[in-house]
Amino acid sequence: MSHFIDRRLNGKNKSTVNRQRFLKRYKTQLKRAVADAVNKRSITDIDSGEQVGIPSRDISEPQFRHGKGGSREMVHPGNKEFLPGDRIRRPEEGAEGSGQGKAGKGGRGEDDFVFELSREEFMDLLFDDLELPNLVRNQLMGTTEFKTVRAGYVTDGAPSNIDVVRSLKGAIARRTALGAPWRVRIRELEAEIEGLLADGVEESSARLLELREEIDRLKTRIAALPFIDTFDLRYQSFVKQPEPTSKAVMVCIMDVSGSMDQVRKNLAKRFFILLYLFLKRNYDKIDVVFIRHHTIAQEVDEQEFFYSRETGGTVVSSALNLAYEVLRERYDSSVWNIYAAQASDGDNWDSDSNVCRDILIDKLMPLMRYFAYVEITPRQHQSLWYAYQEVMEAHGHFAMQAIDGEEDIFPVFRELFKRQEA
Repeated sequence: MSHFIDRRLNGKNKSTVNRQRFLKRYKTQLKRAVADAVNKRSITDIDSGEQVGIPSRDISEPQFRHGKGGSREMVHPGNKEFLPGDRIRRPEEGAEGSGQGKAGKGGRGEDDFVFELSREEFMDLLFDDLELPNLVRNQLMGTTEFKTVRAGYVTDGAPSNIDVVRSLKGAIARRTALGAPWRVRIRELEAEIEGLLADGVEESSARLLELREEIDRLKTRIAALPFIDTFDLRYQSFVKQPEPTSKAVMVCIMDVSGSMDQVRKNLAKRFFILLYLFLKRNYDKIDVVFIRHHTIAQEVDEQEFFYSRETGGTVVSSALNLAYEVLRERYDSSVWNIYAAQASDGDNWDSDSNVCRDILIDKLMPLMRYFAYVEITPRQHQSLWYAYQEVMEAHGHFAMQAIDGEEDIFPVFRELFKRQEA
C-alpha cells in the first residue's frame, strides 16, 4: 500500500481553496447538521458559527494498493470452521467487536471528525435553498448598474452630440469679441469724418477719402470673421454613474396589543430576526422600517420594536395605513424593491378586518413585491385571517402561514420564502 503525503508549504489562499472543496464535498452532512442546530438554538443566536461532527467513515481518503492482479485463490491459516459459500452470522449485540479504534474518554467514541463552520459558512448553508420570491435578474445581491447622466459640455465628441444652441452662442460671442476693437475704430473714424464735414472740408479731399477707405477695410475684416469655427463647437458630455440595483426596503409590522402575550411576542421577534438576517444576506443596500401597533401604530427603531412592552386593544388598519404613508413619502416603488411581513395573533376588531383587506388590495399590494403574514395562535382563526384570505386570492404575491410554537418558525419561514421555480 502506498501513501501520498503532501509536504509542501501552504501557498497563498491554499487553505481557503481546500476549505471550499471540503464544504462542497460534505455539503449534505453539513446542511443536515445546520438544520439540527437551528432546532436546538435560539433564532437570536442564528448568525453565529457551529461545530459540526462528521463520521470518520464519511471522510475516508482513497488508498492505492499494489497487487498482482488477476483471479487467484488463497488459503488463510487458522480457518477451521468455514468453507467457500458459507454464511457468517452477525455478532450479537453487546458482543465484543473486532474494531481497531480506541475508546474515548467518558465513553464516547473517537469516530467523529469535528469541523468548525464560520458565521458566513453557517448562514450560506442555512439559506442555501431559500430565495426571495419574484426577484428580477438584475436585482440580485452585489450587482451594480450604471446610468448615463449629463455632465456639462466638452470641446470634442461625436457629431451626434453637438449642442447647436450652445455652439451658436459661442460663435456669436467669439465674433463679438474679435470684432470689438475694429468697431470702436470705425466709430472713431466716422466721428472724425463728421467733424471734417462740419468744418466745410470737401467730399473729394484726400483726408476724407483716406478715412473712408480705412472704414471699408475694417468692415471687410469684420465680415471676414467666420460665422462658426471648430473652436466654437460644443458637445454634450455624458458620464456613467453607478446606480445600486439591490435597493430594498422591508416593512416589519408586529402586533403588541394586550392579547399578544410574551410567548407570542418572543415568537414574532424570532421570526423577524430570522427574516432580517435573510434580507441582509440578499441585499447590499437595505432599509428596514419597524412598525408596531395596538390601537395606535408607531414607527420605532429596532431596539424598541423587539424589546419594549405595550398593552391595549388591537386595530390592525392603523399599522397598514402608517406603512402606506411611509412608503408613499420615502420609497418610490419604481426605484425600491418593497417587501413587508406582518406578525399577529389574529385578534382584531371585526369591523376593522374588512378595512385591512381593502387597504391591502387597493393601496399596499400594488406597491409590493411580496407580503408575508404570520399568525401566531394555537386556536381557531379569527376574522383577520379570513379577510386576508381574500387578499391572497386577489394577489399572488401575498402569502400567509400560521405558527403554533417555537418549532414552527423555521419551517414556516422556509415555506414563505422557498426558492421559486423559473
